Amino acid sequence: MANRPMSGSDGHGVAAPGPGQWVLLSYRMPREPSTPRIAVWRKLKRLGVAQISDGLVALPADARTREQLEWIADEVTEAGGTAGIWLAQPGTLTQERELASAMAEARADEYRKVAEEAGALAAESPAERQRAVRRLRAELRRIARRDFFPPTARDHAHRAVEELAAGTGAVGATRKPSRVRSSAAPSPGAPQVPAKSVPEVPSS
Repeated sequence: MANRPMSGSDGHGVAAPGPGQWVLLSYRMPREPSTPRIAVWRKLKRLGVAQISDGLVALPADARTREQLEWIADEVTEAGGTAGIWLAQPGTLTQERELASAMAEARADEYRKVAEEAGALAAESPAERQRAVRRLRAELRRIARRDFFPPTARDHAHRAVEELAAGTGAVGATRKPSRVRSSAAPSPGAPQVPAKSVPEVPSS
């Protein structure tokens, strides 16, 4: 599907960008056996997909995300289901921001759990804290791989882990927070929703 051309206006006769391109996976799987269906859903969750409806998920489109969903589509068909890959654009920027906000909220929950765990471990022994720092850093890297629209909770989680590391003498091993993305260049129409446009979701 071709990218939609720039649309709208900024009020000065200059075309304003429309929504970016997303890659969608539409799939259906047999209810039994349940094991393949559960395995597919867990893989989709690890990718950080946006759930549009039952059996329809999406990611911002680039070479990496398209390949990831194609692999899962193959897995679905091998398990006796049906699957299709689509390239599409939300009808409005508001719809795209809603998708981005939902994805950012899910990542914010994960980052908050890391920060809370780091804070709870502050009183543990140095050896236990060192083990915890290694584990929490690995968890931050896993979250970053599916973090397309970083929330402010990301920085708080990294600071909490750094503070825990400082108490163990492992400051030098602290990783600078970064948004991990594929080395493959995103498609020209890929969503470019600024992180600052995604509101932070307060803790409940």
